[in-house]
Amino acid sequence: MATRPAQDLSPKEIVAELDRYVIGQTKAKRAVAIALRNRWRRQKVAAELRDDILPKNIVMIGPTGVGKTEIARRLARLAGAPFVKVEASKFTEVGYVGRDVDSMIRDLVEAAVKLVKEEETEKLRERAREAAEEKVLDALGFSTGIGLGFRSVLGRVQGQSDEASAEPGAGTKSGRDKARAQLRAGTLDDDAVEVEVAEKSMPVMPFMGPGMEDMAQGLQDMMQSIGNNPIVSMLGGGSKKRKRRLKVKEALELLTQDEASRMVDMERVVREALDRAQNAGIVFIDEIDKIAGRDAGGQGPDVSRGGVQRDLLPIVEGSNVTTKYGVVKTDHVLFIAAGAFHVAKVSDLIPELQGRFPIRVELEPLSRGDLVRILKEPRSSLVRQYIALLATEGVDVLFRDEAVEEVARIAAEVNERMENIGARRLHTVMERLLDELSFDAADLRGQRIVVDGAYVRTRLEGIATDEDLSRYIL
Repeated sequence: MATRPAQDLSPKEIVAELDRYVIGQTKAKRAVAIALRNRWRRQKVAAELRDDILPKNIVMIGPTGVGKTEIARRLARLAGAPFVKVEASKFTEVGYVGRDVDSMIRDLVEAAVKLVKEEETEKLRERAREAAEEKVLDALGFSTGIGLGFRSVLGRVQGQSDEASAEPGAGTKSGRDKARAQLRAGTLDDDAVEVEVAEKSMPVMPFMGPGMEDMAQGLQDMMQSIGNNPIVSMLGGGSKKRKRRLKVKEALELLTQDEASRMVDMERVVREALDRAQNAGIVFIDEIDKIAGRDAGGQGPDVSRGGVQRDLLPIVEGSNVTTKYGVVKTDHVLFIAAGAFHVAKVSDLIPELQGRFPIRVELEPLSRGDLVRILKEPRSSLVRQYIALLATEGVDVLFRDEAVEEVARIAAEVNERMENIGARRLHTVMERLLDELSFDAADLRGQRIVVDGAYVRTRLEGIATDEDLSRYIL
């Protein structure tokens, strides 16, 4: 299933794909699966009706650590869609110090350009690799077949015969072909070579106040586009190249990247990125509950809450946002908002904004059974991660089912007694459990460590039962 394009997946198959990474929360998965499928359906509708079909934005309500962000992130990866996650609490009303809400769309376009450029680079990688090989062969002194070539001339100066100097592949075409075969076989990987590669200069960002990051980035981009002007180069701008002495393997990789970047048609990339951002982009607005609430008299620290909501409204309902790549229409961008809503309620948002998020999904707190499944079932589960990390030190770690049960039990109990941070508690508990093993792993190479219920209780039971200790350690 994973190899099929996302547009070919039914909502049931999308949920099944999300199940491989996120445990439970079926209602939220169903909502985002329908939203993704509706995008494909919209593309099949007649043109006169297509523009009037708007995405149904979603609000996810649930405590921290239950999978809200992960569901949205995995959905974007599955769809190959530009995705950006923003914190609602970082935005302020226009006129106050802070980021303006338009910046989330500019970030989305940047993500789209990066995504499309990576795809195009991968398509051109084979051609770029061939061009890089030619440059490496030239740098090694193998000629292109016209003339003798550096290595052939060097061999003659040293008194070698033509046959001897041609052994590694000197001035003849057949010699260059032999050298190319050696290059591809990896036999020249450790040879030193001097090549000219693009230098990645440290960006010099102008000094600007908070909330002016976009203007600073624009100035930096302008400096980069000027070229090799000596004055600008001293300031860190412009694209520069310099010669570096590297091993053949490293030089080949750097030159392949340079060649692929040069071959990419950036105008085409930008056109595709703008289209993808407008029609497939996903913006995840976290902590939206932090800007909920009606302003009381326009005073106090929460003065800009209602202002942020009013600024957010035109973006969500559809407007034109100017970016450095062009104007982006937000009418068909999918917005997924999320928040714990412990204090505020969704009804505390201004009515106009509430109406732009018609689908509301409540995510359930994680039970002990859910924590067990999170430790065991996902492809990148915590247990698998720690086993893989310690395997790099030559330590074979075996987690028994009873150990996983114990870890989940302790995490659930600590969540009940203190702040419930959901699955994030598992990271804290697992790190504490394996602290000693991780520290001594280099001295345990070749050993097998069995983690069972007794192992977990010995290391965690005292901390878990002492509320003062668990408050600071777990």
